[in-house]
Amino acid sequence: MGQFRRDPLTGRWVIINTDEIKSPGDFKIDKVAKKGGPCPFCYGSENMTPPEIMAFRQNATAPNTPGWSVRVVPNKYPALRVEGDLAKEGVGMFDKMNGIGAHEVIIETPDHFREIPDLEYSDVESVVSAYKYRCLDLKKDTRLKYLLLFKNYGFSAGASLEHGHTQLIALPIVPKRVSEALKGAARYYSYKDRCVFCDMVSQELEEKERIVLENDIFLAYCPFVSRFPYETRIIPKRHLSDFASITKEEIAGFARILKDVMKKIKIVLEDPPYNVVIHTSPIDGHEWARQDYHWHCDIMPKLGKVAGFEWGSGFYINPTPPEIAAESLRGGNESKSKKAKRRA
Repeated sequence: MGQFRRDPLTGRWVIINTDEIKSPGDFKIDKVAKKGGPCPFCYGSENMTPPEIMAFRQNATAPNTPGWSVRVVPNKYPALRVEGDLAKEGVGMFDKMNGIGAHEVIIETPDHFREIPDLEYSDVESVVSAYKYRCLDLKKDTRLKYLLLFKNYGFSAGASLEHGHTQLIALPIVPKRVSEALKGAARYYSYKDRCVFCDMVSQELEEKERIVLENDIFLAYCPFVSRFPYETRIIPKRHLSDFASITKEEIAGFARILKDVMKKIKIVLEDPPYNVVIHTSPIDGHEWARQDYHWHCDIMPKLGKVAGFEWGSGFYINPTPPEIAAESLRGGNESKSKKAKRRA
């Protein structure tokens, strides 16, 4: 018999299949194969993107030329633009405003064929540092209310370019899903005088059943109420509501665990498409002081499709219990050949 599990943050229920459990080999995975060829994110193609906003460069090379290790540019086809006014107005019973915001691309490496799991730890630190610097800069714009960092890997996960990159969208409103999570966190805090995420971290560290990896600063685990098979959350162990306030030491810790978890996912699930989302508190000038919210990063392998039941009910059906998923991912640094030899 399956299990209903309720998320204490959002109140959303998830159905966990505990009878016909799917292991990594049971999923039909859309393999991500990088073909190469002309690419606007590769060395020598800098003129194919809008002028760079920032870059980490070697030997004082000129902007918009080769010589960079991480490069940030405006999205060539942005969902939102910085220029203009919001111009809020009503249209009968409806409301509208201009598409003001920002849409940026963080190009993670000049190497077309490498992704975060393949980079050195120092390279991933540079990527995370770029995330932080761009968030700090965009927070200065008083029109903006929320910053969303996300990465799509693989065509079925929404990636339109195969070269490794992360997107940053700055919004003039707080998204509904974020508002729901904030309200849930506030309710929990008002009732228990504790952060719901801190309580989750404490319980995961105590039970250890769903932990994938940890270091002194961060914990990676498969949430008890995982919506998707092998969904993995990375969260700071200390209470920290605003991603952009992370320290140099925390950048190093996050970079290390992010690379290692994504490497495990790549090995165990044979390089699946996935989405990565960093959830942080809204821009309100006091986000660093929030006691009821805790920033975190969710990694969601694309192993199935959301269909009619999910759209109609709002429930997700997860065919792999997070306890089983975490057990598989914990051994994810071993190659299949090594496992086969060990069994023999």
